[in-house]
Amino acid sequence: MAYDKFNILTSTAVPLPIENVDTDQIIPARFLKATERVGFGDNLFRDWRYHQDNTLKEDFVLNQDKFSGKILVGGKNFGSGSSREHAAWAVYDYGFRCVVSSFFADIFRNNCLNIGVLPVQVSAEFLQKIFDVVEADPSAELEINLPEQKITLLATGESESFDINDYKKNNMLNGFDDIDYLLNIKKDIETFAENTPL
Repeated sequence: MAYDKFNILTSTAVPLPIENVDTDQIIPARFLKATERVGFGDNLFRDWRYHQDNTLKEDFVLNQDKFSGKILVGGKNFGSGSSREHAAWAVYDYGFRCVVSSFFADIFRNNCLNIGVLPVQVSAEFLQKIFDVVEADPSAELEINLPEQKITLLATGESESFDINDYKKNNMLNGFDDIDYLLNIKKDIETFAENTPL
């Protein structure tokens, strides 16, 4: 399933300064029955967003009108816990295209990269700067430059580089998942097969 190409994203951000956010908090297990990648955004952080009677918890960041955007900024160790790919689906389906943290669980990071959500890992110091700026001014924007692998706080001009696997970077830039990538090099595969003795 192809997704939107990711090049340079400029957006406001939603701050979630909570450490050790696990996948069960991102998408509770009771919502994992669906097999398609749609509808999960409705239940992103479900138990943090809603009371048991389904009324909104007004103090939760996703329920505050002042915060919006395509970038979610989380605390250290974001996406820990079980390997459910539905957590990444929920983040994407809600509308986020980038998650920033000072540390990601490996499986969550890879699940994000597989569906078009860019996980940007920054230093703890830079993460705190982001939280400080965004919480002081919710209209402050971040620029995520994938070609240059750089994140910038536009309000201050401060930036930091981030790492990404070359293969995943290329797929993100082209909007490819793993199957799209293989289809894109189908002729090369066929040529290799024709020229390779059994």
